[in-house]
Amino acid sequence: MDSLDLVSLMALLSLITAAAVLYSSVGHGGASGYIAAMALFGLSAAFMKPAALIMNIAVSGLALFRLSRAGYFHWKLFFPFALGSAPAAYFGGAFIIADTHYKYIVGVVLAVAAVRLLWQAEERAAVNAPKFWVALPVGAGLGFVSGLTGVGGGIFLSPLLLFLRWTSMRTNAAIAAAFILVNSIAGLLGHASIASSWPSGLPLFVGAALLGALVGSELGVRRLAPVKLRQLLGVVLVIAALKMLLTA
Repeated sequence: MDSLDLVSLMALLSLITAAAVLYSSVGHGGASGYIAAMALFGLSAAFMKPAALIMNIAVSGLALFRLSRAGYFHWKLFFPFALGSAPAAYFGGAFIIADTHYKYIVGVVLAVAAVRLLWQAEERAAVNAPKFWVALPVGAGLGFVSGLTGVGGGIFLSPLLLFLRWTSMRTNAAIAAAFILVNSIAGLLGHASIASSWPSGLPLFVGAALLGALVGSELGVRRLAPVKLRQLLGVVLVIAALKMLLTA
């Protein structure tokens, strides 16, 4: 692991736990939050990408387990997105990106999505699930971006599902968690195909993220109303957008 003194390490782990609480409550793995926190402490890109992917797997896996047990996961809706995204995420994970223009574009897109969510916070009834031929290429595009950046893709998929009225809020959280889990595993495998070594200290980061996910997934499943979840997702998108724009 990149060298950090004890105080800095504890502060970073606290930020990761807080990010996991926030993100897992809406079914997200939290990679954009973890990357932002690690960037603040000057960790290297070689550490951040695999660390973010592994924490994503742990947190989104727990969130999916909780939401699925509560009956919010729909396999038929999820399958075409996953079918397109998993191979694309693998190939994306095998690339190294260093394009600041990309961060600016993604930051603006996330900011617009956040405004839309926060402006229209009421829960709208879901209409119809997307056609297979629509969901498949959407999943592929988001999957490639997910593997490329180390972000699971739910941060892009969630607002899309809500804007197009393909899901309710809690079903959205469950689909996002599953999407992030699949893409993060595929992205990690892609990264493993080019990585010569793995950073040390990862269990500490995963433990901190799981601690936050235990709290966040409880909020998402039982405590927060759908409108509050939608507003919270808007806040998550604002944080992710700021992270992208400020680190570009």
